[in-house]
Amino acid sequence: MTYHIDGREGSWEVVVGLEVHAQVISRSKLFSGAATEFGAAPNSQVSLVDAAFPGMLPVINRECVAQAVRTGLGLAAEIHLWSRFDRKNYFYADLPAGYQISQYAHPIVGKGSLAIELADGSSKEIGITRLHLEQDAGKSLHDQHPSKSYIDLNRAGVPLMEIVSEPDLRSPEEAGAYLRKLRTILRYLGTCDGNMEEGSLRADVNVSVRRPGEGFRTRCEVKNVNSVRFVMQAVEAEARRQVQVWEEGGTVEQETRLFDPARGVTRSMRSKEEAHDYRYFPDPDLVPLVLDEAWVTALKEDLPELPDAKKARFMEEYGLAAYESALLVAEAGTADYFEALARGRRAKTVANFMLGDLAAALNRMGQSFAGASLFTVEASEAILDMIEDGTINGRIAKDVIEEMERSGEGPREVVARLGLRQVTDTGAIERAVDAVLVREAGKVAEYKAGKEKLFGFFVGQVMKAMAGKGNPALVNDVLKQKLS
Repeated sequence: MTYHIDGREGSWEVVVGLEVHAQVISRSKLFSGAATEFGAAPNSQVSLVDAAFPGMLPVINRECVAQAVRTGLGLAAEIHLWSRFDRKNYFYADLPAGYQISQYAHPIVGKGSLAIELADGSSKEIGITRLHLEQDAGKSLHDQHPSKSYIDLNRAGVPLMEIVSEPDLRSPEEAGAYLRKLRTILRYLGTCDGNMEEGSLRADVNVSVRRPGEGFRTRCEVKNVNSVRFVMQAVEAEARRQVQVWEEGGTVEQETRLFDPARGVTRSMRSKEEAHDYRYFPDPDLVPLVLDEAWVTALKEDLPELPDAKKARFMEEYGLAAYESALLVAEAGTADYFEALARGRRAKTVANFMLGDLAAALNRMGQSFAGASLFTVEASEAILDMIEDGTINGRIAKDVIEEMERSGEGPREVVARLGLRQVTDTGAIERAVDAVLVREAGKVAEYKAGKEKLFGFFVGQVMKAMAGKGNPALVNDVLKQKLS
């Protein structure tokens, strides 16, 4: 489905490209041995190289190179066996050397692609232009003193992968789907943790608008957007701003802007720099990076099963629908949880159990399937075992999950303490059915007159009378017998 913005003078098409900065999972920085742990005290993880002391020379981190190659392979991209680091020159307080070591003319990873799935069930291939390695800058703190800014260099030198897409995205939805899918792939590969709230994944959003069928118009870059929701909102806000500028007879100037989520608008930050403004040139302290083809092949052979392949396997092997398979493979930990729980069980039942009440409980607790402390695989196995052996039914299982969440007890302890075993005594079920049929004599007459859809109503009333503890199969059998 094509997304357009309707202006006063007709329809406009949105054009979006994303530059995603992904922090590489590595114990040390790109060119030094300093730690990269999040949340450390300011300036406690800074080497002489990071602080740009005279005479200090950078040394490339082999694991960061491997992580970049793994990511490129996961994006079906070209791996360049020869690449080079350049100096990107600009001056700011949190960049001690006055330049950033990055890759420009010769990146380590070239063109690739990423498939996104949209809400209407369609899919789309988004081109990847390049992936290059670079070091992060430090952080300026402007809220620590009324008249001074503080500098924390813990992030200085932290390894980043900048992943640049082609301008193939055409809506806020597509931009959100792309970022979510990219984050999922990075997490599967173990190359970036994707924690946008910690700044380890952030996006620069390039937006332009045009009349349908036109060539590209001037773009603006919205910097450092740190959530999928904000990326989508930034696309919408900036596109509408540009439509208004063009329709009022103005010209969109190429510039860097910031997104204000509180007001839902973008604000001008500075004029957009071009490559020549940064005066790129090869870093004289680093030799070109030359990769061994056999090493790259070994990395490729060691890659995990990626989400698209896992989704296809879940559909084929477990007979699941595309939608539920997509939900189950969105995180590697969720997929692993499902496969552990599905052993020897009906996969559809397990998927419904996980994606229903169990997922809701974990969401309320702020936990994931991978990090579940109370609802472990073993706890879920116990709940499913009790459903399968008739100890409880699906309705009671919901109560068990909610009581576990409240009390922290195991599922069998909850069932025993609260007496939640389902009623399988036919006599007790018959008495409940008789009471309901007497009370609802009018509905019984309607049912016998041909309104057979009322059967579900009677089931619901009997289950309600039995506090949800009646065995559903027996309740159905007794009702059919009594109503016949």
